[in-house]
Amino acid sequence: MKSGFVSIFGKPNAGKSTLLNVLIGEKLAIVSKKVQTTRHRIKGVVTEKNYQIIFSDIPGIIEPKYKLHEKMMEEVKGALEDADLALLLVDVKDDWKENDAIFGSLKLKVPAVVVLNKIDLVDTAKLKEAEQYFVEKKYCRKVVCISALSGLNKNKFIKSFIDLLPDGEPYYSQEEITDRNTRFFVAELIREKIYTLYEEEIPYHTTVLITEFKEKKELIKISADIIVQRETQKGILLGEKGNKIKKLGTEARKEIEKFVGQKIFLELFVKVKEKWRDNEIFLKEYGY
Repeated sequence: MKSGFVSIFGKPNAGKSTLLNVLIGEKLAIVSKKVQTTRHRIKGVVTEKNYQIIFSDIPGIIEPKYKLHEKMMEEVKGALEDADLALLLVDVKDDWKENDAIFGSLKLKVPAVVVLNKIDLVDTAKLKEAEQYFVEKKYCRKVVCISALSGLNKNKFIKSFIDLLPDGEPYYSQEEITDRNTRFFVAELIREKIYTLYEEEIPYHTTVLITEFKEKKELIKISADIIVQRETQKGILLGEKGNKIKKLGTEARKEIEKFVGQKIFLELFVKVKEKWRDNEIFLKEYGY
């Protein structure tokens, strides 16, 4: 029995969250085209007859600009400390040297597999060049090529690195697929819709706090605070006569109902907390 922790490292938008969701077969990590969508470490568990793998999707590696960024990079550090294997995910169209510099800075003490992602978007010659570039790096045990979004053979992918994991007993039961609770995922699904529906800086200045989660016979009643930094941002989130927040609520409700498999009643409130991204007390309250 193989059993171990596999952390997925990479730059923002390399496809880490998409890869985790495909491997688990459930939408655990929110996804958007905007960078820095992932703020928390999310573990997804894959259990089969002869192995259990705990994959970790973690924030993209960045240079911190404020305390929220520092908290995100602490998640990266935690994933480094308990990993048995590192998957170093590269958008094959991205700057390879930048990725190499980041991977080198991790100072990995465990085996690492470089995973070239989005290979459907480059020609064979470019892909061969990328493989050759990374296979020569000291941290690289092997190179694997995938397209997480357009079709991944999960069994073949896992088979490519399963031998690098330690022998051991499972950490989680057969039924468990994550270490996070439903409230966490509800907040994340609301935040995902903010990334989808609002432009420019608004998503980066926003977080979501679930204040009520009551399960009743017919439905689940959920209340959530959307936290912003300035009154002007509150106005943008609400929209003219509340049209924007109404649309956000409708779209978020549909996603949450899909996730929990039950009807929900969703209330959203927008609150201003100045400089929350640099305030330790607020960050702790909001789960960072």
